[in-house]
Formats: sequence, C-alpha cells, structure tokens
Amino acid sequence: MKLPFTIDLKDKVSVVTGGGGVLGEMMAEALAMCGSKVAILDLNKDAADKTANKLTNKGLIAKGFKADVLSLESVKQANEEITATFGKCDILINGAGGNHPKGTTSKEYLFPEDLDAEKEIITFFSLDSESIKFVFNLNFIGTLIPTQVFAKGMVGSEKHPVIINISSMNAFCPLTKIPAYSGAKAAVSNFTQWLAVHFSKVGIRVNAIAPGFFETNQNKKLLRNEDGTYTERANKIVSHTPMGRFGEAEELIGTLLWLVSNEASGFVNGVIVPVDGGFNAYSGV
Repeated sequence: MKLPFTIDLKDKVSVVTGGGGVLGEMMAEALAMCGSKVAILDLNKDAADKTANKLTNKGLIAKGFKADVLSLESVKQANEEITATFGKCDILINGAGGNHPKGTTSKEYLFPEDLDAEKEIITFFSLDSESIKFVFNLNFIGTLIPTQVFAKGMVGSEKHPVIINISSMNAFCPLTKIPAYSGAKAAVSNFTQWLAVHFSKVGIRVNAIAPGFFETNQNKKLLRNEDGTYTERANKIVSHTPMGRFGEAEELIGTLLWLVSNEASGFVNGVIVPVDGGFNAYSGV
C-alpha cells in the first residue's frame, strides 16, 4: 500500500477493532506504516492474527488479539494484554460493525399483497427483534464498550490521544431495507459528537469517518452476482454516486491520517467526514 502522505506516529499505540476485516486491515496497515505499534482486535482471532502477520512480514509492528466488543470483560482482558505488550492505547479506531440478514427487509417498499407473502419474504412486520438488537449492539454498543475501556487510559495524556469511530452513509440518510444498520450508524454519529464534547476537557479528540460504498467481504454478495456483474442494488448505488464507482479501501487512508494527526487536525473535533464519491451530496436529480 502506498500512503498519500505520512505522519509521525512513532511511540504511539493504536488499537483497531474489527481489524480482521478489509477496511480495518487497511487502516491498521496505514497506522503501522507511520510508525505506530498496532493492536489488531477481532472476535475471530485467526483473522486478527492474519492481519497482524501481514504487517509484521512487512517489517511493521503489530499483534493480533481476540476481543468481543460486546463484552466488557473481553475488551478489558484485551486491554491488559495490549498494555503489557505495547503500552497504553493512544489511538482507538472503532471499526467493528456489520449487519444481519434477519434485520433486513426483502423489499424496498411495502405493498398490501406483501402481508399475504410473509412466509416467503421479510417485511417490516416480520423483522426479527433479536437480530435488530444484535445489529444495533454490534455497531453502537460495540463502539461504546471499547471506548469505555481504552479511553480511560487516554485521559490527561500528553500524546494527543484520538478516537476515530466508523459511521456510514446510512447515518446521513437511511438506505432502504436495512433499518437496524441505518439506525445503529446514526447512533454512532450522534455518539461521536457527544463524546467529543464530553472528552474535550481531558485532551481526547473524537471524530468519525462515514464511508460511502466500498466492496468488502460482508457486502460482496449484495453487490456482485455469481458471474461478477453488479446486482440491481449495486447498479442503483453506483448510479447515485456522482463519481460513478465504488470506493477503494485505500481511499479512506488520507482522511484517517488527517484526523489522527494532531498537527493536521488538532482543532477538528466532533465531525463526521463522508468519504463517498459525492453520494451524500447528490439528490438524485
């Protein structure tokens, strides 16, 4: 990976939750390339180790840790291991998140005849409440708990600690079919602003990145047919993205490094930055 620019993160420790995923891995690598020691957290320890091994094989400093972001005890245990290995966290990237099929409606719009077909399709009325809770918890509680654990050690630090949350385009305007994910990411954006104010007197900046549409392992089946062509939903997304394409994971890195750098964004606090090819700016006409 080629960085758009470099910043000095030497002697800083970064923690990336969801670091076993495509976007998490990319962010972890960028931070490590700037000199940070990077702790890769993931529920899947093999995925965390895989990312860490990729980085260490490039001469970077990284290690994988297992952590369930919905478990306070699990994250506390990971924090103890990270502190013993690298030291206290200076940069927290809350990248863990995702959706669930049972929290998704089958169709964009409800029609009267759909009520007679609820055995074949998922309507709003047949959404599984436990799956809704899972999606909301994974995205919001999965941001809150790591922040509670890692930010405590940041209070009063002279190393300009930073928290970056991962929001979404859904937070600005909800997409059809995914009410749980949209609501959860809206909560993450609101929480980012709340944290920025709450931590403003103890030297911790909190911002968020709101990615537009990037192809990842989680959404591949939603965006690509078996023959590799775009699905109907993918075509709709691209047609509403003025730049006419999906984003590349590397295109998040410039915004990440800008927000992490105190020299570049030391007075930037409580913002949610869209990286979306113009999607949020386009009204559709």
